[in-house]
Amino acid sequence: METGNDNADASSSSSNSFYTFPPLPPIILPRSPPNQAEGNIPPLFDPPLQLALRNHHEIMPQSLKEQYILQISHFFDNPLGGFRINEFKSVITKKVCQLPSFFSAALFRKIDIESSGIVTRDKFIRYWVDGDMLTMDTVTQMYRILKQPDHEYLSQVDFEPILQELLETHPGLEFLKTKPNFQKRYAETVIYRIFYHINRRGNGRLSLRELKRGNLIPAVQRIDDEEDTDGVLRYFSYKQFYVIYRKFGEVDANHDFLIDQGDLLTYGDGALTSRVVARIFEQAPRKFTCKVARHMNYEDFVYFLISVEDKSSEPSVEYWFKLLDLDGNGKLTPGEMRYFYEDHAKKPVSFEMILCQIIDMIAPEREEYITLRDLKRSDLSRIVFEVLSNRGKLLAFDDRVRFPLPRRRLQGHQQPDLIEWLRFVDKEFESMLIDAEFISSSEDEPMEDWGEPIEETA
Repeated sequence: METGNDNADASSSSSNSFYTFPPLPPIILPRSPPNQAEGNIPPLFDPPLQLALRNHHEIMPQSLKEQYILQISHFFDNPLGGFRINEFKSVITKKVCQLPSFFSAALFRKIDIESSGIVTRDKFIRYWVDGDMLTMDTVTQMYRILKQPDHEYLSQVDFEPILQELLETHPGLEFLKTKPNFQKRYAETVIYRIFYHINRRGNGRLSLRELKRGNLIPAVQRIDDEEDTDGVLRYFSYKQFYVIYRKFGEVDANHDFLIDQGDLLTYGDGALTSRVVARIFEQAPRKFTCKVARHMNYEDFVYFLISVEDKSSEPSVEYWFKLLDLDGNGKLTPGEMRYFYEDHAKKPVSFEMILCQIIDMIAPEREEYITLRDLKRSDLSRIVFEVLSNRGKLLAFDDRVRFPLPRRRLQGHQQPDLIEWLRFVDKEFESMLIDAEFISSSEDEPMEDWGEPIEETA
């Protein structure tokens, strides 16, 4: 998702010595428990009909169609004979279709193809019942609602309408309504993270199969029920966006919304070795989307940051394997590992000792080399990447120096694959809170967000 090319604004903004931090998320109080009336809302459909609908995923018998239509017809019995967008959300999207509320605008446009501003009973039946949407699973329903009619995939732009509606309606994001720049950045970040984790082919075209194999739908459903976005650990957390965006600002020294090789060498106080950074700018692990030669844009940085700080995830394992596999033959050899290890200024032990420990940890099928399959099978592949790429992590090779993850963050969210990422986010956020309080107490006037990214062909 590329944004504007206003060079003048970017140049003016980059002359500032500071940039605005994203606003801190507010404290969200727990919602009140539902009263008795709210807690006893009867189901929309009779239980036998609900069961029958779930069991017909291909062709629905005519008798079931008629029974369904009969049960929903009374919703359309109003003076308009249908619904405008505001009423459509609470009645049709949530009750009838049982979809997240922020899918309303996208669903409304799919049904109201004439752009009349009203969805009638006949229009709804034509799309939802006759179009067989009713019998599809939830993933397929969402996929069909979001995708373009002539496409068999989802692109990044297809997610923009639901992110826009989420930003306009979610109580946990209400504080961003006066910050359109940060609304835009939040939406971009959510989309980039979705494609990082789910679009495993990395082609920018998210297939239905990838969507079904991914974990997006539970997060989409949960964010609709949570008043605090940080109650959703995947994709939508504002705190995680805050950390990602501010880490980008720390590295983007001149605030032109572009990062060069020298900028990236400063990441983590110079934690990454020069050979690792050089490989990243050779685009070995991933092709940049930035149009300016020898530069990263914000999207490229998001991919980089998640790969660096969440090395236990499968996309990150693939990222690092491609980076370390110098000849691209699918085999990580001792020679290639030595090449990266020798770039460390301080080497606490010999490479031979490191290699022995790596082989012991990974237990590859063949000791002469390590494959991607070997690394994916191991729970310790993260340590291999850290030892070969990160100066600080090499010196803490015993892996005991860790920022403790508060136990409350995992209560009710048994997702162990997120532990490394959440440790990083919590540690950085605590540090950024202190920094933001210092800046706030030192500045009389609020600072402006630095300009739009410069995307020129070089």
